[in-house]
Amino acid sequence: MRLRVLLAVLLTHAGGILPVDTIVDRVWGGNAPAGARNTLQNYVLRLRRALDPGLIRTHRRGYGIDVEPSALDTHRFAALARQGGAALEAGDPERAAALLREGLALWRGDPLSDLPSELFQDVIPGLVEQRTQVLELCIEADLRRGRPGDVLPELRALTERHPLCERFWAQRMLALYQTGRQGEALACYREVATLLAEELGVDPGDELRAMHQRILNAAPELVAAPARTRTAGNLPAETTTFIGRESQLARIHRLLELSRLVTLTGVGGVGKTRLALRAARQAAPGFGDGVWLADLAPLSEPDLLDRAVADALGLRDQSARPAAEVVAEHLRDRSALLVLDNCEHLVEDAAALSLRLLRAAPGLRILATSRERFGVPGEHVLLVPGLSLPGQHGAAPSEALRLLADRAAACAPASSQAYADSAPAAELCRRLDGIPLAIELAAVRLTSLTVEQILERLEDRFRLLAAPRRGTPHRYQHTLRGVIGWSYELCTSTERLLWRRLSVFAGTCELEAAEAVCTGDGIAPGDVLDLLTGLVDKSIVVAEHTGGTARYRLLETIRQYGMSRLEEDTAEATGVRLRHNDHYHRMTVRAATEWCGPAEVPWLLRLRAEVPNIRAALELCRTHPGRAAVGVEIAINLTRTRFWFFGCTPSEGRHWLESLAGAQSDLPDDARALATAMKAWIALCQGDRPAARRFAEHCRTAGAHSATAPALYIEGAYDFLVHGSPGCVERLALARDGFRAAGLTGDAHMTTMLWAMAAAFLSPRETAWHACRAYVTEAEAYGAEWARSWATWCTGLTEVLHGDPARALGPLRDALGRQQAIDNSWGPVWTVETIAWAVGALGHHGRAARLLGAADRLRRDTGVALIGLHPFYTVHTRTESLARDRLGPEAYSRKWNRGAAADDGIALALTLIDEVSSPDVTEE
Repeated sequence: MRLRVLLAVLLTHAGGILPVDTIVDRVWGGNAPAGARNTLQNYVLRLRRALDPGLIRTHRRGYGIDVEPSALDTHRFAALARQGGAALEAGDPERAAALLREGLALWRGDPLSDLPSELFQDVIPGLVEQRTQVLELCIEADLRRGRPGDVLPELRALTERHPLCERFWAQRMLALYQTGRQGEALACYREVATLLAEELGVDPGDELRAMHQRILNAAPELVAAPARTRTAGNLPAETTTFIGRESQLARIHRLLELSRLVTLTGVGGVGKTRLALRAARQAAPGFGDGVWLADLAPLSEPDLLDRAVADALGLRDQSARPAAEVVAEHLRDRSALLVLDNCEHLVEDAAALSLRLLRAAPGLRILATSRERFGVPGEHVLLVPGLSLPGQHGAAPSEALRLLADRAAACAPASSQAYADSAPAAELCRRLDGIPLAIELAAVRLTSLTVEQILERLEDRFRLLAAPRRGTPHRYQHTLRGVIGWSYELCTSTERLLWRRLSVFAGTCELEAAEAVCTGDGIAPGDVLDLLTGLVDKSIVVAEHTGGTARYRLLETIRQYGMSRLEEDTAEATGVRLRHNDHYHRMTVRAATEWCGPAEVPWLLRLRAEVPNIRAALELCRTHPGRAAVGVEIAINLTRTRFWFFGCTPSEGRHWLESLAGAQSDLPDDARALATAMKAWIALCQGDRPAARRFAEHCRTAGAHSATAPALYIEGAYDFLVHGSPGCVERLALARDGFRAAGLTGDAHMTTMLWAMAAAFLSPRETAWHACRAYVTEAEAYGAEWARSWATWCTGLTEVLHGDPARALGPLRDALGRQQAIDNSWGPVWTVETIAWAVGALGHHGRAARLLGAADRLRRDTGVALIGLHPFYTVHTRTESLARDRLGPEAYSRKWNRGAAADDGIALALTLIDEVSSPDVTEE
């Protein structure tokens, strides 16, 4: 709950900086515990993980959150209220009513109702007052536009909800009078006068008294204005429910105020037309001469474009003048919105016509839809994404799921409710990329299939989702294949070639990868960037900017279409897949070579972004003849970089090493020995003793004639983690020397870490500290942040076992912070456990029990069996036994369960370190 409070505090002051003390006071309501500042820091880290990391800004004075005004309902509401008020003052009640109603629609209940109201006493009343003022303005706008009968039910409810708000009573009296109910208007005055006298002992205010007198005098200005007639235009009525898109609609509205040409781009079937029509309908009150739609999809001849727009505007000019001139002359002095729909196949001609019309008609706005931007001066482009997916925006309802449920209710009403929140329905929406057309076609199939059956058949989605819509006037039917195929035909031949080749990438790829995999036989390396840009402009490729690097992605539906076209040429498809495989092989070789240096963390983050492509490369090696050895080398290099541990997927590393090495009978001896050593190492870390024993025996057999560094390393690691034998320290030192002699810096440093760890657990104090200092010095010399985090942890471990547990808390806190900073999921598993040992050694057994519970949950999440790691298990059981004896079995279990139930074990560890470090600490 406090995490949500923190987010609300930051959002209510978005754009500014709040001092830390102010935030602490707000989050804890003036009752902050000891160490609250450090706990707040952890809450901020958790928010950064849950949100875009760049949103929350750290300042020397405190924290702030930077969000676009459009992202906050409060900002959007305030902006719409200002615009609506200005329109009312300018004498445009139609536009004012539309703007104010749009703002009120953002309210979904009382403000911050799911948070303790006492923490926001300076915020909630202000928001409620703003809403009340906008309600007053909205009623005023409706009355001015001649709609007294429409607002009477609302006014009755408002006077009941706000009985002391005299403005609502005055508006209710006016509405009654304007609908010919003068007696009821006067009775209304008597009712409010009595209420004010009984409740407050006061008479009605000036506004109410004046309204009463004017009604008595039948003042002419009270007569209702004539209702406005329907806005001119030709927008078609909606035939199905419009779902979601609130943020895009608000963005379009703002863009139409800033720019005279707004182009909605996006992949075929994403809903550009539907969104444009809804946005145009909402904007209609602001255009006195109407909103006009020109659907260009049926048009095949560019020379007829001008005439098609003239026809859409209802012009029947029979002169010899060019149609473009007739249209420009017609629009010259008009305030109108022109919607140019489906422009992608005429993009150059549509762009030229738009520019000409905008120059001729100052009151004209153009809203266009196209799979490719116009590229003319003054154009604002909005990329229309798929509908929001389950879990994409926290607890907010998924637009994609809502659409599926709505359309299923029309097609298969008997079972439609089951689709609203089911896990299979959520997976279906995700696999269809939230594309509305694909979801609607899937809903049609629900008349004969279940969601689960659709998912099973989704690999052939273009045949499955191929029910054409009857009566479609376009040159292609609205099947999924037809829509995507239309986009394919609009690309140049080299763009189509790149599209096909990009389909071998799983997930996203870098420019370097696209250049390595997609060039040759028609595409030069220097052309890839321009071709990619063209595909981005045509809404085929999505460019994502993260961490200072652009990555490129095909939506799954687009990728599958490209793959189906690629596989039409078997030789071409095989060649591209092999180039993809070679590229990721080279990448992992380079990562392992540069491991244990300043580029260590960037490599880990880069490899994490490439996980889908790496898996695709490994799968090809497993199935393609003669590629198993390449796959083994990829898996070995990933293990060398600690990639599997960094992402907490060591079981996957074992899977690839076992399946690939087993698939290659003629694997070179050194590669097989190294693969076996890596399997043994992963099994040891997981605490899987039987597998570790089997792999270690294989290593021992392979190294029977020569004590290779990998064999020495595994033998030492096995003796350390399984037997807890002090002799392992010397073996690990020898393995370290062997790796160094072979120039394997990363492997040597990993052995240094294990050597220092073994010395801490199994050697005398002097040896332990010697090894620890050597490890820290080496990590600092290499400038490797992952290594530094473990060296810092090793310092804390050595303090716990050979020094002062109180002094261990500092390094352990630092290690946890470093691990979090680089998003290392494996390190905290061991750091939280070690913090429990330190806290228990200091006599805080209740807190130690909670930490042991939290550490157990982290281990379960990563699949580690502590009982298989002898030195760790020994200290663990000692700490556990002491805490259980001091607390009693029942109290210990309560504390342990409380820790295991903690949502964030890292946050708990940081908080408990602060507590035990406080001079006023007492046992729980």
